[in-house]
Amino acid sequence: MTTMDSKLAVKALAALAQETRLATFRLLVTAGPPGMSAGAIAEHLGLAAPTMSFHLKELAHSGLIEGEAQGRFVVYRAQYDHMQQLIDFLMENCCEADTGCAPKSAAV
Repeated sequence: MTTMDSKLAVKALAALAQETRLATFRLLVTAGPPGMSAGAIAEHLGLAAPTMSFHLKELAHSGLIEGEAQGRFVVYRAQYDHMQQLIDFLMENCCEADTGCAPKSAAV
């Protein structure tokens, strides 16, 4: 797995720093590997197709989602590797200064 640099992290975080794009990304994460068509995403979120297209383009440009043409439709999927790289980047130096620290998700 490749590591993420600061520029890619900023691009991904900027894409998620908008309510519709965050909702779209979370919806695609929930949908899993089969993904969802752009129309189904727009319908689920109650958005017009042009508006949805703009947000999908921004998320795809950040690398967090990817679209695949399937006939007349484009199916979008969350890019889990990219998402994991972002999480790893954010947690890279977690508790480096405090050896007794552990994030809640790491505590077993």
